[in-house]
Amino acid sequence: MRLLERNYRTPGRGGGEIDLIMRAPDGTTVFVEVRQRGGASHGGAAASISATKQQRIVFAARHYLMRLRTPPACRFDVVLIEPSGIELLPAAFEAC
Repeated sequence: MRLLERNYRTPGRGGGEIDLIMRAPDGTTVFVEVRQRGGASHGGAAASISATKQQRIVFAARHYLMRLRTPPACRFDVVLIEPSGIELLPAAFEAC
């Protein structure tokens, strides 16, 4: 994948932020959330992506896509960084 943007933020308070915006070889825009936790005592990195966090990411993605003349296909991936290793969750959630 090719990096398009890093730490994309919507203007104003209460908006959203996307860690990485990538372009897949097939042209799909991939919004990537990177989560890291030092341990699993609170559920690990995956547990930190709440419904509210997902809504903020989707909000920021919509804001980003509004700037484009023709919005491409897109998906939301998550990268989990745990003491045991790194895991990619492609299409981890959908925009509602």
